[in-house]
Amino acid sequence: MKPDVYSQKCGSRQVLDRIGDRWSVLVVLTLADGTKRYGDLARRIQGVSQKMLTQTLRALERDGLVTREVHASVPPRVDYALTELGRSLLDLVSGLEAWATTHLDEVEAARVRYDAQAM
Repeated sequence: MKPDVYSQKCGSRQVLDRIGDRWSVLVVLTLADGTKRYGDLARRIQGVSQKMLTQTLRALERDGLVTREVHASVPPRVDYALTELGRSLLDLVSGLEAWATTHLDEVEAARVRYDAQAM
C-alpha cells in the first residue's frame, strides 16, 4: 500500500507530525552545523522546557533522525548529532525558517487586520 498522509492510519502521518513539530524543527536547525551537547541545545532553543527538549530528542532518536552519544566522563557528557536521514531534512526545515523570517512582517500585519475585523 502506498503511503498516504491523509489516511488516519498511515504511518506517514506520524512522520509528518514529527518533522512538522516546532521543537523538532528547531532541534534539527540547531544541529545543522554539527554535534551539540544537551545544554547547548537548551540554551539555543529559548522557551523549550527540559521535559519537552528531552522528549523531542528521544523521539528524533527513535525515528533515526538524531544520534545520542554518551561519553564516560565525570560528569557524563552526552552529544547529539543529526544522522544522514536527519541531514536530509535540512533543506526542508531551512526553507521553513527562511519563509518564516522573510514573511514575518506580512503575517503580523495580517493578524492585526484580522483581529481588528473580529472586534
